[in-house]
Amino acid sequence: MVKSSPRLFHRAFTLIELLVAMAIIAILAALAVAAYAAALERAKATKDLSNLRQIGTLMQTYLNDSDQILPASTIWPGMASPTPTPGPGLYPKYVTTRKVFQSPFDKRAASEAGDGTPPVSYSINTNMYGLVGGSVLKVVSPASTFFMAPTYNGNPGSAASWQGIAGNAPDLLLGGGPGETTGTHSSGTKINVLFCDWHTETVIFGPNGNPAPGSFKDTNTDPLGQKHWDPTK
Repeated sequence: MVKSSPRLFHRAFTLIELLVAMAIIAILAALAVAAYAAALERAKATKDLSNLRQIGTLMQTYLNDSDQILPASTIWPGMASPTPTPGPGLYPKYVTTRKVFQSPFDKRAASEAGDGTPPVSYSINTNMYGLVGGSVLKVVSPASTFFMAPTYNGNPGSAASWQGIAGNAPDLLLGGGPGETTGTHSSGTKINVLFCDWHTETVIFGPNGNPAPGSFKDTNTDPLGQKHWDPTK
């Protein structure tokens, strides 16, 4: 009598094993998404600093040709309209693209339109006009005084919060103004700044009056906070 071969049994996964596997996959996916989001934010922060450095370099060239006097307030990056006369600024004489004026945190569509509508994310410390008349030579502590930073109204994660355009870039108010409730990155705790000696830093975005060194919204601490915003100190 011929004996039949023993049957082969394939063990299947149990429901518990499937659930554990799915949970592990979900955890790994969540970690991957978090890592990607963190890497993307770091890339944006780096690009933001790079934009400010480029603007600083362009500004130095402009000032050398302009007796160290800043471009006109509100329309400094470009011109309000192509006619009758372009407003003085970095564009188009010193830079051929307006992309450098738009922060990667600014979600508005980029534009190279030849009018006053292209997005502008950065603005100049209003005290540079109000206290020293736009003269960089009158800044007492260039390495400590804020020159420029991203300017928005509300949460920078919303495209609607960014309102500056080439034809109307509002000045950067003291402490970032009442509309800036959070920083651009690091969970809203940090923001990038260009100083009057043209170096850039990532500084703390703290509440108004926060005595922490480098706090963006600190306008009261004497001398550091006031020196950050007051070019005469």
